[in-house]
Amino acid sequence: MPRKLISSGSTFEATIGYSRAVVVDNWIFVSGTTGFDYSTMSIADDLVAQTEQCLKNIEAALREAGSGLEDVVRVTYVLPDGSQFERCWPVLSKAFGKIRPAAMMISAGLADPRMKIEIEVTALKGS
Repeated sequence: MPRKLISSGSTFEATIGYSRAVVVDNWIFVSGTTGFDYSTMSIADDLVAQTEQCLKNIEAALREAGSGLEDVVRVTYVLPDGSQFERCWPVLSKAFGKIRPAAMMISAGLADPRMKIEIEVTALKGS
């Protein structure tokens, strides 16, 4: 089966050379996704608001792939300030609390100092 490339329309994808998501068979690999609102290329200053927008962006990619958050089997969180991760937990629990994917959090610098979180997921359709 050929792979399907999914774009969010973000200028980053064209400039850097990647896809928001890649679908191969029943697997969906969603690139690290930040809290940018791609329709306006703006980003909130608040970590929780960015987390909510990350999940909206991820959901949009998964929907285009014929899937949804319920199919996520692995998630990686990257925050420049790991001590702030707990602030995201209520939003993340709402999204993933019932499906409980394998997960990890990494504290590392991100490409733009406005970014407070980046989330990457892998999903398996029908899982």
